[in-house]
Amino acid sequence: MSTLLISLFFVSLFLFFLSFFLKDPYKQLREEIDQLNMHQLQEMYHIKKKLKILEEELLVNDIELSPSLSKIESDHTAVHEIIKNQVKSLAGQGTPIEQIARQSSLPVKEVQAILMEYGFEKRKL
Repeated sequence: MSTLLISLFFVSLFLFFLSFFLKDPYKQLREEIDQLNMHQLQEMYHIKKKLKILEEELLVNDIELSPSLSKIESDHTAVHEIIKNQVKSLAGQGTPIEQIARQSSLPVKEVQAILMEYGFEKRKL
């Protein structure tokens, strides 16, 4: 019995000292996770920095954009005039209001308002 206890004691001592010399299997995994976290933090920092720069540029460009917005609005009215001319010409050809509305992608009431603006009599569907 004593030999068994002594042998178990030596085996335990051997395993204890062996544990100091063996590599930790999770050490590499922990290091990789730490590197990944650092990389993610760096990426977030760069993204926030770029976002801040873009926001500042937008604030500066917003002041410069105001004259160009009025130009876009005037282009929109020019397009609207083109649609009005299309409605007028289709009505002059005798096209029904429903078909004019489909072709010009306008509601029927708006087509009727355009026709009344150009002096056409109010026609029914």
